[in-house]
Amino acid sequence: MNTVPSSSTCSHVLLWVRDLHQAVASFRTAGFQVAYATPKARAQHAHIWFSQGPIIELLTTPRHAWLFKWPIDCLAGRGAGRRMLRWASKGEGFCDLALLCDDRALVPRLKSLAAGGVAMGRTVNWRRTCENGSQTRFRFVYPRHDRLPFLVTPYQPCQHPAQLTHPNGATGLVSIHLGVHPADHTAVNLLAGGDPLLRIHPAEHTGVQAVEIAGLAHPLNLHGARLLGCPAPQGEEPHA
Repeated sequence: MNTVPSSSTCSHVLLWVRDLHQAVASFRTAGFQVAYATPKARAQHAHIWFSQGPIIELLTTPRHAWLFKWPIDCLAGRGAGRRMLRWASKGEGFCDLALLCDDRALVPRLKSLAAGGVAMGRTVNWRRTCENGSQTRFRFVYPRHDRLPFLVTPYQPCQHPAQLTHPNGATGLVSIHLGVHPADHTAVNLLAGGDPLLRIHPAEHTGVQAVEIAGLAHPLNLHGARLLGCPAPQGEEPHA
């Protein structure tokens, strides 16, 4: 009998930026390869990919994002609009955490979370046209509590490049430092308690504090995001 995982691994860390094109240029200057998620002219997302494991997603939101609050609540459920507005409310920096959930396991996972007292929104089926014209599909579900990590299914088809070399030597995320308010500890544990990459710290507000990147020789602070260095031992791969 197939069993349903009781937790999820990280899919990507979200980093809100005021000007996406400027942020893409900054990260490229710092030695990262960055790919726009959609055609550049109207892009609001860009990705820093690694050959395996979680990635970093740069995103921005419209200047008048508050106009979209209620439509987004209608699309994704109560709390989704508040989540989008929160992304930009504190300025640039890490704003959210997406947890990977296998597509076949999503419905059982949602039932399990509901039984554990974690209220979730609606499942959204999403399709994205990539910069090269190809399409990718995935589903996501936001918790109604807008600071909790959300669930996303794997991109179909897979978007991870088979091989990728960042000029600065970065090879992958080896830890994600997540601050958790005491009142959110149970919900976070139900959502992501089994992810070996997560480093949980008590905090006034739940949210990503920093990421540690294998192969990055020196720490960086770019657009409000703390990127901790972790030189990779020769011949050793980062955790998947």
